[in-house]
Amino acid sequence: MQNNPRRRSNCPISFSLDILGDSWSLLIIRDIIFAGKKTFGEFIASDEGIARNILTNRLSRLEAMGLITKNPHLGDKRKDLYELTEAGLDLIPVLLELSAWGAKHEPETAEAAAWLDDVQMDRSSLIQQIRNTVKQGGSVFAGTMNRRLPPVR
Repeated sequence: MQNNPRRRSNCPISFSLDILGDSWSLLIIRDIIFAGKKTFGEFIASDEGIARNILTNRLSRLEAMGLITKNPHLGDKRKDLYELTEAGLDLIPVLLELSAWGAKHEPETAEAAAWLDDVQMDRSSLIQQIRNTVKQGGSVFAGTMNRRLPPVR
């Protein structure tokens, strides 16, 4: 991590929550991994309806914490592209577990997470495949990995 936030304690859960415990950071990372979103405009269009000023703040914070990088868009100089760093990619298992937990405890979300049951591979292979796909510019449900995984029901 590049910038360490002021810690409340030396507990690793507390540290993680200091970085990721707001309502938006993991959703931005989710959008990169699962939907292939990479620009401010794509993040702003997410269903949750994040405000522009909050999105700007969270993107800056995630970049400062070393979870994402921001680079100029090659095709449109007015835009920036956001990509996950290795530390950001390390959150893939966390998002998979949050997805499974949410599906188990809220039936209305189960359909969106049902693809996990359809993937016939062990968890570590799935995580590695997602990681490789995202590093190559793809995502789970949009892009290269989408062709190998079952569609979302």
